[in-house]
Amino acid sequence: MNDFGFEAVRTVDVVVIGAGQAGLSAAFHLRRTGLEPDRDFVVLDHAPEPGGAWQFRWPSLTYGKVHGMHALPGMELTGADPARPSSEVIGAYFDTYERTFGLRVHRPVDVTAVREGEGGRLRVETSEGVYATRALINATGTWDRPFWPRYPGQETFRGRQLHTSGYPGPEEFAGQRVLVVGGGASGTQHLMEIAEVAAETTWVTRREPVWREGSFGEAEGRAAVALVEDRVRRGLPPQSVVSVTGLPLNDAIRTARARGILDRLPMFDRITPTGVAWDDGRAVDLDVILWATGFRAAIDHLTPLRLREPGGGIRVEGARAVRDERVHLVGYGPSASTIGANRAGRAAVSDIRRLLRREPVAAPAG
Repeated sequence: MNDFGFEAVRTVDVVVIGAGQAGLSAAFHLRRTGLEPDRDFVVLDHAPEPGGAWQFRWPSLTYGKVHGMHALPGMELTGADPARPSSEVIGAYFDTYERTFGLRVHRPVDVTAVREGEGGRLRVETSEGVYATRALINATGTWDRPFWPRYPGQETFRGRQLHTSGYPGPEEFAGQRVLVVGGGASGTQHLMEIAEVAAETTWVTRREPVWREGSFGEAEGRAAVALVEDRVRRGLPPQSVVSVTGLPLNDAIRTARARGILDRLPMFDRITPTGVAWDDGRAVDLDVILWATGFRAAIDHLTPLRLREPGGGIRVEGARAVRDERVHLVGYGPSASTIGANRAGRAAVSDIRRLLRREPVAAPAG
């Protein structure tokens, strides 16, 4: 509210929510087409520093362990020390990128809701005020929505439970009995690190892990993205690209398998005060349960726009939400990889430029 009791609303052409890989890519392409930051568009990021979700990654995830970090458009990431934490390397890279291209990211800013506004604009409600925008690029990723499965007895466990999002590195698990839940890349990385210091480790997954031999080229990448894209096109919640590619077999994985570290058990049936148990009578005593069970898209702030399909997801064509042409989702579904995020940012801006050339902006049907 201003001094006269009226709500101050700032008007822009485009609001970008999120300054990770996808959001910065979109901002770069907006500026490249002639739009000016803080005049024609604004980038809002809730994180305290540059780096997107990377700034929250555990210290033992060094840059050399990162799989396929693709450069942002217009600036390569060169000379990075592979032994340096990825949070530091990528945080510094994103910081330099923002300053080089003058993207003027607003942070920390929380976006609480996006709803229908006046005159065909979207109303973006944030911790720094309200924006009225003709188009929205949502690039909020998944890090803020860790997925915690529910199992009988979970609340009775007397040990520690934590998620990948709060993983501190292996040192805190020295001498403990640790269960890692989840068959993705994070789960296997956690398990191999923790096994070096823990008294005992156990690994459980819902499905038998699929190990990928050989190289993963462009054709394989396109096929994997197509599977994820099909779900999004049908309005189903997206799966990660990694979930359909399998786990790459490298020297570290082969060594861990030979040592029995990656001997997987099926999912337990219940959690007990002292561990987990299966209906066949097997049980494991534990000090820690680490849930490496992935994330869900952080899109609750879009709920007022009613974009979800009956299947639970948002149907997207390219990057554009089918139910509202003003809304684009980048880093969502098939564009969740770093290279996909770059392409989606460019595609979203191309669509939005066509939208902005039309007057007036039409409100969504229905």
